[in-house]
Amino acid sequence: MPVDLYTLLGEVIRRNASDLHLSTGNPPVIRVDGKLNYLRDVGILTGEDIEQALQSVVTAAQMEKYRATNELEFSFSYKGLDGREDRFRGNMFSALGKMSTALRLIPLSIRSIDDLGLPLILKDISNKRRGLFLVTGPTGHGKSTTLAAIINEINNTRDDHIITIEDPVEFIHKPVKCLINQREIGSDTESFPEGLRRALRQDPDVLLIGELRDLETISTAITAAETGHLVLSTLHTHDAAQSIDRIVDVFPYNQQEQVRTQLSTVLLGICSQQLVPRGAGHGEGRVCATELLIANPAVKTVSGMARPAR
Repeated sequence: MPVDLYTLLGEVIRRNASDLHLSTGNPPVIRVDGKLNYLRDVGILTGEDIEQALQSVVTAAQMEKYRATNELEFSFSYKGLDGREDRFRGNMFSALGKMSTALRLIPLSIRSIDDLGLPLILKDISNKRRGLFLVTGPTGHGKSTTLAAIINEINNTRDDHIITIEDPVEFIHKPVKCLINQREIGSDTESFPEGLRRALRQDPDVLLIGELRDLETISTAITAAETGHLVLSTLHTHDAAQSIDRIVDVFPYNQQEQVRTQLSTVLLGICSQQLVPRGAGHGEGRVCATELLIANPAVKTVSGMARPAR
């Protein structure tokens, strides 16, 4: 019996799940409040089931790219029977030679800093005209949602040009006061380093980089922050202090002291976050627990980012 992807996506939304997994030899799986739940009544999936289900959201060109590389990042919009519209971020991959995919729900409605219960100091960050601010934490713990809330704050309070470089584009921002251009790796630009280099010539005020993945992207992001842009991005680290070490360690040893000095000049702060279960008596679901490191002079000195004057 063919698998109806839209029925499965509707179940994700109905149960307020974060992810849908389709893998050969297993029934569909959804993640609710961090825990996996098998949809056993759908039955065991074959590779053909998964490919047929995805044909409604993946283009022929994207499918060809998957067949050539066994990997594909993509995103798409979904409109339910109730008229609600959402987006999903997808990753197709091969496991033991069989097709699998993971789909992440990305609500089209962007929640504010207040709605999410995030620290109000993030509003101060959104007012900054230059510098580097990072949101860190494990995969699936709301980093993109926090960045979207900061961009939303800027969009509603400033008259600026925002450029995002994402893989793939997740939250869709509709211009309010800002001009917003969202670029997707693969379709709009070749890579994070290439997109970021080009962005510096596109008169941006604010740059959002989906992830600081490599030396070239990190180096260009620091340069962008030095040259008068507000740069926002993510790292997969577990705490704020570790994030500084991760950035510095990417560089060759003979450049690391220079990088620490640069960071002491441009780093605005780091928000490290995790989603944790609500306490007993507070209902179901998860809340965002945050650790904030704000780069004031004392923090810069103690962290070793800037050497104290002799």
